[in-house]
Amino acid sequence: MFNRGVKFSALADVQTGTAEEYWPDIEGLEHREAVTDFGFPEGTFFDCALVHLLTTATLDRLRELYPQGRFEVRRFRPNIVVEVADGEKDFVENAWIGQTLAIGDTVRLSVTGQCPRCVMTTLPRGDLPKDAGILRTAAQHCGANVGIYASILSAARSAAVTPSDWNKSTPSA
Repeated sequence: MFNRGVKFSALADVQTGTAEEYWPDIEGLEHREAVTDFGFPEGTFFDCALVHLLTTATLDRLRELYPQGRFEVRRFRPNIVVEVADGEKDFVENAWIGQTLAIGDTVRLSVTGQCPRCVMTTLPRGDLPKDAGILRTAAQHCGANVGIYASILSAARSAAVTPSDWNKSTPSA
């Protein structure tokens, strides 16, 4: 279209971005009324991992603990939401840490750890009101962790995924 040459090359020095995180004065948080810095994974612009996974069981449990709050997916911004089939209401994804999750025949995720949450979950978003009780509940009942992080072990170019495609496989070595 523009008839000019293009050269692709790797970056000589991969830079790692950093961000600041504000911690409100809420009991149970790692820091209180403080701003801390954290680094992004090398060569990315993700907070801590490429994939954030959250279950409906966790959202349901948080709703039980703080019924006045609106624990909706968009407050937590996960890549993947898993509907737990048996209607369990607990932080079930925490048991998947260290495991490999399978989506269909080709996608494999390595669950690397819990997803710590910050003040962003309390801010208004669309019709969701500002609500410090969201983070307070997470801090008091699950160490301010909501969901899990995962890295991608293998993936297909495109995959149609349905909840029935989720299978928990054996732990990766």
